[in-house]
Amino acid sequence: MNGLEIVPLRLTHVDAVLDLGRRVFDVAAMPYTSWSLSSVAAHWDAQPDACWVATDDTGLLGFVLGSLSYDRREDWGYLEWIALEERARGRGVASALVEHCCDALFTAGASRVITDVESGNEASAAMMRRNGFTEGVTVSLLVRPNPHVQPASGQHPAQDPARASLRRVARGSRTP
Repeated sequence: MNGLEIVPLRLTHVDAVLDLGRRVFDVAAMPYTSWSLSSVAAHWDAQPDACWVATDDTGLLGFVLGSLSYDRREDWGYLEWIALEERARGRGVASALVEHCCDALFTAGASRVITDVESGNEASAAMMRRNGFTEGVTVSLLVRPNPHVQPASGQHPAQDPARASLRRVARGSRTP
């Protein structure tokens, strides 16, 4: 990982961020959330200084997206999305991203920053604990599927319609 940099999210990073998120996030585990261009844009629009990427000479290593306000608590920051390429894991990249995001949220007025980690994701939970997060509230998501509808086999998630347009814009803009 030569040339590691933690830099603010830019338009030129968005396509790689979307790709990494699609590979890493299991939105089926938390069906009340989704991963799309809208997910990135909402954070970037609301709190651009809390959205960071890690890059090296080979490209994107990871990203973090945060925003000020969580639910009805406008004084709480929310570190909602963080992802790393496999080659960046165990090298402090996630911790650097967490620090940049949290610093921005505290500077913007957050009295605390919260995050959530899927119950079986021990590596992410341990990384968050190493970065000063502690368990607060545990919630169990209970699901009741419709017994009259069978899920289609091989069903793929819906594609984000704005993605192709974004790619054209990002490729046309070579600003780092």
